[in-house]
Amino acid sequence: MVRINKYLAECGISSRRKSEELILQGRVAVNNQIVTSLSFYVDETKDSVTLDSDPVKRKRNYYILMNKPRGVITSTEDEKNRKTVIDILNIKERIYPVGRLDYNTTGVLLLTNDGDFFQLLTHPGNSVPREYEVKLDRDLETTDKEKLLAGVWISPRKGKFNKISFPKKKIIILLLLNALKEEIIL
Repeated sequence: MVRINKYLAECGISSRRKSEELILQGRVAVNNQIVTSLSFYVDETKDSVTLDSDPVKRKRNYYILMNKPRGVITSTEDEKNRKTVIDILNIKERIYPVGRLDYNTTGVLLLTNDGDFFQLLTHPGNSVPREYEVKLDRDLETTDKEKLLAGVWISPRKGKFNKISFPKKKIIILLLLNALKEEIIL
């Protein structure tokens, strides 16, 4: 059983909030009965859901792993008309990047249309660890390592590293419990 607005969002109709608007407008029916209650639950194995008399079916979940190139924005759209990761993939399904990589950063990026999976990975309360490889333009000093292990302020919160290793010169591996949204300048 799932709430009607979540079911519509999972079917790719619209976001949960937009789905609530459709429900309140009387455009959604379950088993040929108009539903206007936002607390209504759907059993997708038994119930027939329609929007404007058209059947609504659960969509297929997509999990895409890509190597984001430099010069591409990690977003679904951009007001500055820069190329986005969605432009590169060129698929019709509504998908979203899980996390962010800076415009000039390359690396592995996960994209999905699975809202629950997205929430699991991105919500700070779930403490999903992230690993970062950072290339430096100078050697890392012992004091730098101590600062990172003690924690650094990355607006508006403190990021704390669990482990730092030096597999090669001028490269450090950072294992961070919370996602970073800003670059760290040493």
